[in-house]
Amino acid sequence: MRLARERGNPRAPRVRTAPQTSALAESAARLATLVPRSRLDPAVLAWADGPGRNRKWAVAFSGGADSFALLLLLWAHWPGKRRTLSALHFDHRLRGAESRADARFCRRMCAALRVPFIVGRWEGAHGSAGEAQARAARMAFFATHARVVWLGHQQDDIAESMLMRLARGSGTGGLAAPRPVQPMPGGRVHLRPLLTLKKADIVAALSAAGIAWREDSSNAGPLFFRNRIRSRVIPAWQEAAQRDALAGASRSRALLEEDDAALEGWVDDMALLDTDDGLMLSRLAGKPAALWRRALHRWLLAQPRAGELSRQAFDALLAAIRCGAPTRHSLGREGFAVVRKGVLAFARNRKRTS
Repeated sequence: MRLARERGNPRAPRVRTAPQTSALAESAARLATLVPRSRLDPAVLAWADGPGRNRKWAVAFSGGADSFALLLLLWAHWPGKRRTLSALHFDHRLRGAESRADARFCRRMCAALRVPFIVGRWEGAHGSAGEAQARAARMAFFATHARVVWLGHQQDDIAESMLMRLARGSGTGGLAAPRPVQPMPGGRVHLRPLLTLKKADIVAALSAAGIAWREDSSNAGPLFFRNRIRSRVIPAWQEAAQRDALAGASRSRALLEEDDAALEGWVDDMALLDTDDGLMLSRLAGKPAALWRRALHRWLLAQPRAGELSRQAFDALLAAIRCGAPTRHSLGREGFAVVRKGVLAFARNRKRTS
């Protein structure tokens, strides 16, 4: 990463030493006037002003424009949380000296705000690691250190994620990401209050408030899929649309989240699992294919011994159970999916291997 001014933003001042607390506090206050609470995602605001206000908060802080703006806005808009607010920084160790400089910058900013700074490092050699691996390592670090994590995703990220997931053939659950309020396993939660803002809005507000940030030089390269979407596809898409395509993608994401929640609620109400975690297929008779698919996903998640199915294997099993005929499908080394008397159950493989 480099400082924003080095990336062609002459209005953003260069920061070489730790600012005084009062100076950064004043900058945070200016930013908060430019980005008032009313511009943040309403679902996140409702969470933060509800029971969630009593929990400890942590910010995923890379030093980039989005995460730095988020840290400063939380610090300014929720002064009562300052004593329990912390910042989490994960060093992927993929950019050598730049990565180390990012961590030093973040540490200085947190020291100026008197916010505890927790840094994690990806141990080992990961020079050929992909986006998914890096994200998994980062999320594992967050899960270890905080139960409430605030993330700086914004509207550009919505459009990028949607186009990436369309290429993979995702359904409503995948296309509804990133979600403003995302429940996580174990009672954890991820919050994204900046989804109502575009990247350009955030950069403009930081610059107007006189705040410098860090830029990840690897974001400009074509190595990662997201970078190619960001630099090549999004600009062409917006030009072809001749309208605010980012806002359109944001609205579509919200509508898809509503549809996904409705389908999940429908499956909940059907009470499809019996006392032995068998899937009662008769209750799905005549229901839309989307419910069958979700029910099968849930059933598989409830089988700790089931192996991971390919998309083709999942679709084959789905087609088989919808027919209702007796069936037997491999679920890996541990056992099979079997249909007996209208119930889908897991049957252990009793053969022993030497």
